[in-house]
Amino acid sequence: MKPGEHPLTAFENFMEGIWKQNPVFVMVLGMCPTLAVTVSAINALGMGVATTFVLVFSCLLVSAIRNWVPKEVRIATYIVIIASFVTVVDYAIQALSLDLYEALGAFIQLIVVNCIILGRAEAHASKHPPLTAVVNALGMGIGFTIGLFALGSVREIFGAGSLFGIALFGPSFQPWIVMLLPPGGFFVLGAWLLLFAGWKQRKEAKDGA
Repeated sequence: MKPGEHPLTAFENFMEGIWKQNPVFVMVLGMCPTLAVTVSAINALGMGVATTFVLVFSCLLVSAIRNWVPKEVRIATYIVIIASFVTVVDYAIQALSLDLYEALGAFIQLIVVNCIILGRAEAHASKHPPLTAVVNALGMGIGFTIGLFALGSVREIFGAGSLFGIALFGPSFQPWIVMLLPPGGFFVLGAWLLLFAGWKQRKEAKDGA
């Protein structure tokens, strides 16, 4: 916290990752899984929940041991902690849903190097008590999940004519196959970024009036 700034309330700390610092729509982080796995709403939610779990528990542990970890090995320690929880998630998803596990593929293991998680551990959890770190991590994880779902639902609706595998349109509907391909991911992400930026700009203009 900078000199002269007031500490965030628990609600502001939680909402920071959902609105002001949303990982997808504001900080534009974690783009690899964001674009790769969001071909359906269920894949998006699966990756979002998995990332949130790792984020919350890794930040909790990083915060709990922050005063005992030497500065020289802090990054290596954070990576080991994150990798441990990713392993738990990897086996849990494999046991609960083999279809989801195969759909997410290597991106489950790549949560280890997700800059959102390592960034929260270094920039926030290592400097705040456990409860504050968990609240912030939970908000950031939910914000990331919302971002993934926003992309996944749009791409599935237009690319497959369904949502969560349930058909929404009649047999005459022609799916936009491009939505299930990489260009479709970039197109939908760009549209959401434009919408989110315009919404935020109007809100700031209204607040400043």
